[in-house]
Amino acid sequence: MSQSHSLNNQTPLEYSTEDGRLKIFGFWVFLGAEIILFSCLFASYMVYLHRTAGGPTPDDLFNVKEFMTETFLLLTSSFTCGLATHELRRHNKTGVIIWFIITLILGLGFVGMEAHEFVDYVGEGAKMSTSAFLTGFFTLVGTHGCHVSLGILWIIGILIQTARTGINPVTARKLFIVGLYWHFLDVVWVFIFTVVYLTGMVL
Repeated sequence: MSQSHSLNNQTPLEYSTEDGRLKIFGFWVFLGAEIILFSCLFASYMVYLHRTAGGPTPDDLFNVKEFMTETFLLLTSSFTCGLATHELRRHNKTGVIIWFIITLILGLGFVGMEAHEFVDYVGEGAKMSTSAFLTGFFTLVGTHGCHVSLGILWIIGILIQTARTGINPVTARKLFIVGLYWHFLDVVWVFIFTVVYLTGMVL
């Protein structure tokens, strides 16, 4: 076995090979690009916030119970994802799979509620083309929702691989990276919750 792929028992399994360390570093770089993307979407949303063109305003649309429930589901999924990572460090395959499955259920609940929210808005005449505000809203929140949906599919794929091959340096690295991705999406949602929903209800 080459030196770059030799195991280092002094570090977590996902960091135990040079290949794993490089790919995790590369993913942090990717998250940096994602931060830039969402920063641009947040900036655009704030610019268009009051440009409703006579259409629905944030206060007209947003339902406190709905976005609070969405927030609860996603933040709870971040906690369960963290528990999955804890089980990963213990090399407990069953624990990893169970906690990631719970994370998936919570994530699916979030996506389902968000889809229902969008359908309700469109039914009320609040379409993406109605105003600049709604364009910014649907683009920002919809982009995040698409990322969550991608994360769900990604987790499912990695769990299938983990169930088949067990926890090893490759699956550990993939599980760790998808966990980072999920936590990143939770952090982005905290900003959406604050900038979009809370600000929209106050202004």
